[in-house]
Amino acid sequence: MRRPPVRGGPPFFFLVGGKRKGKVWGGRWRRTFANRMNFSSQLIEKAVEAFASLPGIGRKTALRLVLHLLKQEPATTERFAAALLAMRAGIRECRICHNLSDAEVCRICADPRRDRALVCVVENIRDLMAIEDTGQYRGLYHVLGGIISPMEGVGPDQLNITSLLQRVSEGEIKEVIMAISPTIEGETTAFYLSRQLAPSGVLVSAIARGVAFGGQLEYADEITLARSILARLPYSK
Repeated sequence: MRRPPVRGGPPFFFLVGGKRKGKVWGGRWRRTFANRMNFSSQLIEKAVEAFASLPGIGRKTALRLVLHLLKQEPATTERFAAALLAMRAGIRECRICHNLSDAEVCRICADPRRDRALVCVVENIRDLMAIEDTGQYRGLYHVLGGIISPMEGVGPDQLNITSLLQRVSEGEIKEVIMAISPTIEGETTAFYLSRQLAPSGVLVSAIARGVAFGGQLEYADEITLARSILARLPYSK
């Protein structure tokens, strides 16, 4: 005998010879089979799988992107593919700050208008871009390539710390700004760097932290509020 089927899916089980057979599906069935797509072309399926492998892109979005490219002229798709191949083959790491670059030295390090006495230390390329987009900073950068995280097996030797100390030892840098996320790992990294930089006599500072503009105090955590009070500034109209 059969049990009534689950709404939106196959039955939970069925009986054969008095024994329970089958699998318990239900919601899992809906999640699994709702994402199944039937493709008339293996080429389209492979293209969808390639796009879906990117972060933040699901199979449905990947399919829309593939179908969009198919509607374009062949030359448009060729330029798109050529740009990706050229980027992957030609991109390199700046030998000074470890930023992404087309040449041995990135545009920021090669810009003579930059203040070479200032170096802003960031965790990754995304943080560098975020600060650069503000248009308020005119110094140089140094990308660590991560933060110290013993739980994930990341120590100082895996980061670009030696090259930072080498840059500071050359004597041109007067201030190192720590622009690292205020997490436990970030604070550990900033503390370690400050200890390593102490013998050089260079000024070590950190970006200001406090209540975000438009935020409400009741939703701020205690550490953020405490730092906001301690780092208070004169009010100017």
